[in-house]
Amino acid sequence: MRKMTTIRTSSATTRVVGGLKVLPGLQRLVGLRFPPSLSRDCRQFLISKCEKSSPSPSPIYICSSSRLSLLPPTPLSYRLRSIHGRYNCHSSMAPATAVLPPVAKKVEHVMEMFGDVRVDNYYWLRDDSRSNPDVLAHLEQENAYTNSVMADTKSFEEGLYGEMRGRIKEDDESVPTRRGGFYYYDRTLKGKEYVQHCRRSVVTADHTVHDVMPSGPEAPPEHVLLDENIKAQQHQFYSIGAFKVSPNQKLVAYAEDTKGNEVYTVHVIDAETLAPVGKPITNLTCYLQWAGDDALVYVTMDETLRPDKAWLHKLGTDQSTDSCLYHEKDDMFSLNLELSESQKYVFISSDSKTTGFVFYVDVSRPEDGAKVLTPRVTGIEASSVSHRGNHFFFMRRSDEIFNSELLACPVDDVSSTSVLIPHRDSIKIRDMRLFADHLAVYERENGLPKITIFQLPPVDDPLTSLKDGRSVDFADPVYDASLKGSPYESSILRFSYSSLRTPTSVYDYDMNTGISVLKKVETVLGGFDSSNYVTERKWATALDGTQIPMSIVYHKGLVNLDGSDPLLLYGYGSYEVCIDALFKASRLALLDRGFVFAIAHIRGGGEMGRQWYENGKFFKKKNTFSDFIDCAEYLIQNKYCSKNKLCIEGRSAGGLLIGSVLNMRPDLFNAAVAGVPFVDVVTTMLDPTIPLTTAEWEEWGDPRKEEFYHYMKSYSPVDNVAAQNYPHILITAGLNDPRVLYSEPAKYVAKLREMKTDDNMLLFRCEFSAGHRAKSGRFQKLREDAFIYTFILKALNMIPPSHISQ
Repeated sequence: MRKMTTIRTSSATTRVVGGLKVLPGLQRLVGLRFPPSLSRDCRQFLISKCEKSSPSPSPIYICSSSRLSLLPPTPLSYRLRSIHGRYNCHSSMAPATAVLPPVAKKVEHVMEMFGDVRVDNYYWLRDDSRSNPDVLAHLEQENAYTNSVMADTKSFEEGLYGEMRGRIKEDDESVPTRRGGFYYYDRTLKGKEYVQHCRRSVVTADHTVHDVMPSGPEAPPEHVLLDENIKAQQHQFYSIGAFKVSPNQKLVAYAEDTKGNEVYTVHVIDAETLAPVGKPITNLTCYLQWAGDDALVYVTMDETLRPDKAWLHKLGTDQSTDSCLYHEKDDMFSLNLELSESQKYVFISSDSKTTGFVFYVDVSRPEDGAKVLTPRVTGIEASSVSHRGNHFFFMRRSDEIFNSELLACPVDDVSSTSVLIPHRDSIKIRDMRLFADHLAVYERENGLPKITIFQLPPVDDPLTSLKDGRSVDFADPVYDASLKGSPYESSILRFSYSSLRTPTSVYDYDMNTGISVLKKVETVLGGFDSSNYVTERKWATALDGTQIPMSIVYHKGLVNLDGSDPLLLYGYGSYEVCIDALFKASRLALLDRGFVFAIAHIRGGGEMGRQWYENGKFFKKKNTFSDFIDCAEYLIQNKYCSKNKLCIEGRSAGGLLIGSVLNMRPDLFNAAVAGVPFVDVVTTMLDPTIPLTTAEWEEWGDPRKEEFYHYMKSYSPVDNVAAQNYPHILITAGLNDPRVLYSEPAKYVAKLREMKTDDNMLLFRCEFSAGHRAKSGRFQKLREDAFIYTFILKALNMIPPSHISQ
């Protein structure tokens, strides 16, 4: 039996009992049990750590050499401090048994540039082979610690997961897409993680917005082309990056990733027999297109995972004999593929962040190779290329035409271009979809998506301009709308629509008549009623006077809007990415508990056009962070929440946002979630061997140049962790992540543990069988949501005591 030292006191005076000092404020009974080998100094240190700050009645701490355990006290409020990391404990804030947070060893790694010295004591955590025993052991310890801290709310987390899953119609199918003589669609099965890719024969010749795929015993039989559930059985991670049916509908090519590292293997199968056709093509990106019925064009990567070569593969031949169509040697550029809606041309685009040019491959003569469509001119970007009749269509952007223009040129004279839609300062052209008789343009105006339809002249007529288009109307004040796949020969445009309160809805739109037919609404079970929720659009004023849009949703019967409501604020703000106000069923778990959810559409994103992006990059990157802080303060000032109820979340570059604002204004937030965060900005961008680094010098800046080095260092989260109080923080990573190395968040956590002065939770979870997008199964993704939401609710002390295990 281990020796036990017990301290009893009923007063707030300092006493010495058994040679150990009892700190003021300790009430009633505190029991401490130590292993006999523990020194007196260490015991006193433990006591001071455990009892320094507000005490409460009757907590009992049991300490051993590796664990610090807490027996449940009678009251719900107590405070626990461990040696290496501290967290504030109120009700659900502490586990019944807590493993001490891991302390990463320090191995000095000195980096000097421009006379500035940085010391990275945790650089050793980077292991590109993902096999170093010390590194893996440390990550496992972090996972164990996180599991321990969250152990007492595990039953609540499971219940939350069950609640989220209960909203899903598990056996469902997507809206069929009509292509050739078949309907193609995806099916999900009850209890299964992944989809089946299916098709069924078309029985009617006419294709209208009222077209419905037949079902039932009289309908043509369903044919399963690929069952991902079967393929995934042998893997912990499974993702299909491309699923392409040949033009004659006889073959299917699909690209699979079984590690989460975004390195794909392509398989070709017979669509009827499902028998493999030829050998798999290995070590590819997911960029894959058919070039006719017997050839594929695909893209491979260099050693830094930069897509750099486009290849032509003839079916029935070995991959080693494939011909290289184009090799991009400039490491600032990456390749991509597009197939024209007419299926007559494959386009190879090479893009940096500021420049883009395009080649075309005639699928009727792919052996002729790639030919130049748009020239390589620094600062001019061509994109969204397609083909109709005698013309190519494409978008073009430059510093002067920053929101892009839409052009056409004859196939036999690509240098002779006509502007079909000119540049406009207030409207950004984002994408287009080309049809035999129509053009659908996806735009953004005033921060919201917009779809405009244009009637095209006959194919043989000159093409020099477009008549006024017709816009599709949307109902909600904030929403998401996007173009979907539609047959080139038809007059039907398919698009999806959702809002923060409207489940994803798929429409077929007759471009001749303007008639819109709803084809499917995402089923949300559990008594969901969209009328219970309110969506709003608000504008915060930035430091420089810029108006920053926000999208907001809440349950109108559960919030008070008096500052007492909890709020989750999401942000991204990089790469010109638009974070639109789309529906997410799992989010109802927060809204139905009285949360307000908001998205800050901050600069660096693309919501308000190209200039919005330009004003949040390079030497203006800090606008991204200050915009987010200004949005947070607006929400507090306008009584959507208070500081102690405000939680924030961001992923990837959005994790950089979270890390930066935590360093700048840690007092403003109660809890933060940073998913796969890009937080070691300077070190990563100085290393061209890391994937994405060279291409992103045009996004963040090149720290090999002194002015960029100092500016980037001034906001890099790892380089600015300070000895200050931070809110509760949850950080996630994927061991196989090729976009943000797992070592970045691992180092960030280690430095936070070393520096922070608060007693709040700091948790790190690294998924060993996942990459940048976390786990691959649909229920696995729900489990991640349930875990994150449980952490947030735990930080806010919103988990009912009856759901906390002791």
